Amino acid sequence: MTTLFTSHRLGGLTLPNRVVMAPMSRVRAAAGGLATPSMATYYAQRATAGLIVSEGVQPSLIGQSNPGTPGLHTDEQVAAWRPVTEAVHANGGRIFAQLMHGGRVSHADTTGLRPVAPSAVPAVGEVFTATGPKPAPVPRALETAEVPEQAGSYARAARRAVDAGFDGVELHGANGYLISQFLSSNANLRTDGYGGSVANRIRFAVEAAAATVEAVGADRTGIRLSPGGTFWGVEEADVPELYAALLAELAQLRLAYVHLEATADEEVLVALRRAWPGTLVVNPVLPMGPKQTGRHDAEHWLGLGADLISFGRAFIANPDLVERLRGGLPIAPVDESTYYQGGDAGYLTYPTHQYAA
Repeated sequence: MTTLFTSHRLGGLTLPNRVVMAPMSRVRAAAGGLATPSMATYYAQRATAGLIVSEGVQPSLIGQSNPGTPGLHTDEQVAAWRPVTEAVHANGGRIFAQLMHGGRVSHADTTGLRPVAPSAVPAVGEVFTATGPKPAPVPRALETAEVPEQAGSYARAARRAVDAGFDGVELHGANGYLISQFLSSNANLRTDGYGGSVANRIRFAVEAAAATVEAVGADRTGIRLSPGGTFWGVEEADVPELYAALLAELAQLRLAYVHLEATADEEVLVALRRAWPGTLVVNPVLPMGPKQTGRHDAEHWLGLGADLISFGRAFIANPDLVERLRGGLPIAPVDESTYYQGGDAGYLTYPTHQYAA
């Protein structure tokens, strides 16, 4: 019988359990997008996860969404990440870098560059800048000849990730960021080979994944998706058809895994489980929604065929989440006021479970 605590083979890795630490923005990077000693401690504290997926890491300067986020596009950033991956490995863990190109969810005040996107359609809402939230700007629509360069940025960052000691990478194809914008039917108004039909709208995602596979290997490449998600104002027409077509193309690349968020009806997600021949990671509750993933949600999705279960917020306040789940111990609440405030408070200050004497 498969449980959360059964091992699983993922590419070249053997995961000791099926608990995945989901990627979560913590905006604790130093100037220049550099990882810090505190980040090494933070991830090492959570190394009992079967797999850690890092916070979103920008693959290029123009791909940076928020201030205070780390990158993987300079030699200095690679060097800064090495103590992080070494600390995770020293504690017996495994870690993938999530590669996140923000696309239109960015601001010139953050990068010094006008954001780029499939079309000149702004995101809905305010984006973070160093001086506070500001309305999302109108991005510059990429010329057709420029699109492969942006797809290739994931592959270049993936090479740097492996050089920095990461065990693999996850392409952030979810939550309204660049890959998600290309999948969208309202953020992507293109009339060339990257827009319009389902086959065209999935093209960017497939090209980014294919380039990454060529760069670091299929067993080191995963992708996160949010079928039907509406983050930052994206909409997707024909969700079942769109994602069935995308998974069919990705299956040919033999990716290490697909990571699905619970942004669509369970029926749709179960159909995608049947359509995907490889390892499936499921995040069972809506990201940033009112509920945190618990053991019941995890076991429900294992029963529906998921191979691995990702936990987000529960990992912030519970560095020993695997042990708490295994022992049926209380899950500590998270202090949301410390999410994006910087510093070690609400980052390194959550204790492991204290047993009564």
